[in-house]
Amino acid sequence: MKLSDFDYDLPESLIAQVPLPDRRASRLMHLDGVTGAVHDHRFEELVHFFREGDLLVFNDTKVIKARLFGVKETGGQVEIMIDRVLDARTALALLRASRAPRAGQRITIDGNTELVVLSRQDDLFQLAFPEDVLATLDRCGHVPLPPYIGREAEAADESRYQTVYARRPGAVAAPTAGLHFDDAMLGSLKRMGAETAYVTLHVGAGTFQPVRESDVGRHVMHAEWYSVPETTAQAVRQTRERGGRICAVGTTSLRALESAARSDGELLPGSGETRLFIRPGYQFRVVERLLTNFHLPRSTLLMLVAAFAGLENIVRAYRHAVEQQYRFFSYGDSMLLERAVPGTR
Repeated sequence: MKLSDFDYDLPESLIAQVPLPDRRASRLMHLDGVTGAVHDHRFEELVHFFREGDLLVFNDTKVIKARLFGVKETGGQVEIMIDRVLDARTALALLRASRAPRAGQRITIDGNTELVVLSRQDDLFQLAFPEDVLATLDRCGHVPLPPYIGREAEAADESRYQTVYARRPGAVAAPTAGLHFDDAMLGSLKRMGAETAYVTLHVGAGTFQPVRESDVGRHVMHAEWYSVPETTAQAVRQTRERGGRICAVGTTSLRALESAARSDGELLPGSGETRLFIRPGYQFRVVERLLTNFHLPRSTLLMLVAAFAGLENIVRAYRHAVEQQYRFFSYGDSMLLERAVPGTR
């Protein structure tokens, strides 16, 4: 398939720049991947789409303050966007500078904290920190708002660009489908009998990198770390046994689940790196429903939802969203997708 197959026109005015005052105040589009039917709802109505015995799988990653500003030894300015924390004192990062730094060069952040460039790996640089990476980011970093949000991060973003159930630090972008949930919504789902489970996928900065290949099959995905605990694998097995439906809350949860699944659909607990690139033609093994936000034109995430609900369905649904002035991207509205070919794994 061609990259141009995944393009659409989006007025800039529909790109949400700030979150709504209430997490549940967003809109919810329901798209049936089998029939192509689209219906408009409010997110607070989500509970009506689930029944007792269904399972929702959330990504419990926590966004770190991954954006740093520094100065090279030469005096040049550097903007640092952490991609992945490798261990206690090293991380991979994207660097924006007038000239790319060399191995061994030092970058000073926050006036007196020196980072050392260890090596370069394609577009990423490996950096050594003088102390714990996460502690340094918490002290010196800024909330890494996506590039399509045209403002600097504010104090409110520290809580709103974070899910209420986030607990494992490591992401540099929020799993945005989860931003709509508050404790009240989670409680409502529990009371009506829906089960919840968690995976972790630390979203990397590569999620915002453009697809440069016109033939999408040649695109190479960035690596992201994920973990599927035994309790979640067991919850998936039990859901299937009782005839419930498995819903991934966000594309990150879906990629973690599908990365951990065998070809026969059995979900194996464990952790590792995934470069899983889901595009039309992919055979889903675990997930039957997907709750997600609206995604950028020509992006791998748009390709993922097209694989899930059908490209023609997604094209019509996005056209409808623009006509009805839905809010797009991270702080925008949501979609609940039913898989185009239910019952196959």
